[in-house]
Amino acid sequence: MDVRVKFLGGAQSVTGSKFLLEIDDFKVLVDCGLFQGLKTLRLRNWDDFPINVEEIDAIVLTHAHLDHSGYVPRMIKQGYNKKVYCTDATADLLEIMWLDSAKLQEEEAEYAKKKGFSKHKNPLALYDQKDAEAALKTLVPQKIERPFDLNDKVQIIFYPAGHILGAASVKIILKGENQEKTLLFSGDLGRDSDPILNSPTHFKNADVLFMESTYGDRINEVSKVQDELKQNILYHLNDGVILIPAFTVGRTQNLLFYLYELMRTGQIPHIPVYIDSPMAISVTNLYEKYSDRHKLKDKEIFNFKNFHYVQEHQQSKLLNELKNRAIIISASGMLTGGRILHHLFNRLGNENDLLLMVGFQAVGTRGRDILEGKESVRIYGEEKSIKCHYTKIDGLSAHADQLELIRWYESFTNALKFTFIVHGELEAMKHLKNELEQSGHKNIFIPDYLESFELFTGI
Repeated sequence: MDVRVKFLGGAQSVTGSKFLLEIDDFKVLVDCGLFQGLKTLRLRNWDDFPINVEEIDAIVLTHAHLDHSGYVPRMIKQGYNKKVYCTDATADLLEIMWLDSAKLQEEEAEYAKKKGFSKHKNPLALYDQKDAEAALKTLVPQKIERPFDLNDKVQIIFYPAGHILGAASVKIILKGENQEKTLLFSGDLGRDSDPILNSPTHFKNADVLFMESTYGDRINEVSKVQDELKQNILYHLNDGVILIPAFTVGRTQNLLFYLYELMRTGQIPHIPVYIDSPMAISVTNLYEKYSDRHKLKDKEIFNFKNFHYVQEHQQSKLLNELKNRAIIISASGMLTGGRILHHLFNRLGNENDLLLMVGFQAVGTRGRDILEGKESVRIYGEEKSIKCHYTKIDGLSAHADQLELIRWYESFTNALKFTFIVHGELEAMKHLKNELEQSGHKNIFIPDYLESFELFTGI
């Protein structure tokens, strides 16, 4: 058995994760994500796929975030018609996220056409609702820690990775004629001290590792999160509205946990919190279905009297009338699309409002531009001046920080043949690689986009 890997995304980039395994003539794509952020990256979503999609025999997803799963409907549009494997909770999330993603893309294309700010005469969506629905039919949900076979030579096992509901590290066992080899994809690793999700699984043995590195260059202290959130709310509460962009899966639920605790214990006043994301509302409901996958026992949290779930567009627009003593949580977390754009459009010019960012902001996103001090950002084809206050809280990230990544890596008791550092910006990758090498670890690589490696021959 000969095994190769080709990096079709997530290489020197924190988005677009796609790793093509060629196991003899059997091709498996691990993750199938959208590129986000810089325009040069986003344009890759529109390129022809590097190989004929009909040659791919299976897709395996680590979790539901669109930078890991959101390209699947586009694959369907290009002719992919085989199976997509993921955990059961991920499958439920994808039903929400793919349909929402398709709807947003269709709406944004229509809006661009209506307002005439696209360079294209007839702007199109990357994929539509029909493609998303077809993609859902390819899903084959799997239980956590229960092995299943792709064929007689390839076995898959999903293990909890923390990060978000349903997220998994993927162990691939290759059964050669002479020996077995193990490939391990970390997926996005969660935090050891996440208030809701369990810690990621640690492993002792593997031959080849693909390891995420989002926060490979920094330490994010979870212990300070609640206090920083409290301070920002108290400081800006009476002057203006606090606008929090948050990913619908994981980040929104963690925010609600912290806000509930702060109000319950009297550390901040009881004020209305508007969750303006229909998708986030649907995702929150899944936490009850998968109550065995997290450590949240107080079911009253998400039904707290001060939490108001906004479903309709008209309700969302009415939030523009709020002047102070209110919090709005909306998606997307990197300010790349969704209802948050509507709120930004109306609030970036308000000197008393606070834009509070609570997650990673990739290069090329509006969130990153704002944090780097840009005077304006483009929304709906119009430049909007940034006059509001803005800041960022780091500890709320759903990604392991540098110390947690190193601690996770140190669990391996055998010497890895290869470690590929993926899913991170280049500086974060270099920092993590340097830290690991200084501890004596070898054969650590930072692959480039479209680069290939031969992993095994004749096993």
